Amino acid sequence: MLIKHKPDLTYADITPKAVYTNRRSFLLGLLATGGAVAGWKKVNLLLSGPATGSVPVKLNGVVKGPYNTDEKQTSYNDVTHYNNFYEFGTGKEDPAQNARNFQTSPWSVSVEGEVKKPRKFTMDEIMKLAPLEERIYRHRCVEAWSIVVPWIGYSFNVLAKLVEPSPKAQYVAFQSLYDPRQMPLGGSAGIELPYVEGLRLDEAMNPLTLLCVGMYGETLPNQDGAPVRMVIPWKYGFKSIKSLVSIRFVKNMPPTTWNIANAHEYGFYSNVNPNVDHPRWSQAKERRLGEFFRRPTLMFNGYGDQVASMYTGMDLRKYF
Repeated sequence: MLIKHKPDLTYADITPKAVYTNRRSFLLGLLATGGAVAGWKKVNLLLSGPATGSVPVKLNGVVKGPYNTDEKQTSYNDVTHYNNFYEFGTGKEDPAQNARNFQTSPWSVSVEGEVKKPRKFTMDEIMKLAPLEERIYRHRCVEAWSIVVPWIGYSFNVLAKLVEPSPKAQYVAFQSLYDPRQMPLGGSAGIELPYVEGLRLDEAMNPLTLLCVGMYGETLPNQDGAPVRMVIPWKYGFKSIKSLVSIRFVKNMPPTTWNIANAHEYGFYSNVNPNVDHPRWSQAKERRLGEFFRRPTLMFNGYGDQVASMYTGMDLRKYF
């Protein structure tokens, strides 16, 4: 076993790594320096008190995974403070502030549908299904920005094989948690919630498709999809559903949130394709967070060797 726990320690026992002290002194110093808008945001954040939700903790026993890129990694600060997570606000900085009190323990993920062995997995079980791997993936968002992140998890097919999909299963449907008590901004998100996504079965079973429980050596921050999410690196970022609570193996193509919201702009497949523009902007180039200049967008986000064969014969302009 690569993950070592203290005796009787479970996922629910994890406690915050940070100790919040000397708030008053920090506030006085911040006001004295005249931080303007940024300072006022920090004042509001600190006045709200220390976070009461889950805080990332170190993951031990993580091994190097396959398919790693050697590109420069995006900074942790950028990845945790520039997010799309509409349940916690539609601004890029909103989730980092509004998800601070998000409770992710206890947590479970139900797996049902066209499977021989439906079951519900606790987070402790998910963490122990396979050795945790660090995979340094490119991640491309439809708004033409990109990141390189050391995600932690293992291939989704590990979990899928345990429930034994039946021959009727052709797709996999995913659903995020939606709890209006914890996510009061969801009502003004402008999209239907709970958030839903889907993959074709062969896409889900591809070794690149990651069931993700951490990044940068730690468990996932709330704003980045704690405690468990999907990462599909050859597709645009909105396909990598966060805060996963339900998985269903199904016969027919499942509905997906952004396709429901605007089918003209967001197709089911959503493969990274520089040759298919978003109706309101080009996808030919991207800007890496933390960098100024744009770079050419790679077909399948650079993972063509691993995934292109799944789309042989398909018109990728039609099935975008």
